[in-house]
Amino acid sequence: MNKKIVRINKVPVELYKILKFENIASSGGEAKFIIADGLVEVNGSIETQKRKKIYPGDMIKINDQILEIQLIKDLSRAQ
Repeated sequence: MNKKIVRINKVPVELYKILKFENIASSGGEAKFIIADGLVEVNGSIETQKRKKIYPGDMIKINDQILEIQLIKDLSRAQ
């Protein structure tokens, strides 16, 4: 099982967008089909909501990959 840290800079992010931006799906439409087919787990439960809100600390599992969601702060705005 491969584990990858996914850093987001806004909260929440919709599940299908994470699959798209992490290149698990080639498009938002494909990501929505993957989710609708019950191939994605969020925090250990099968998730079929395409627009499920994902927050830091959530774990997404698809195939043999686990995505751990973490929040990053935009340091350029701290000035």
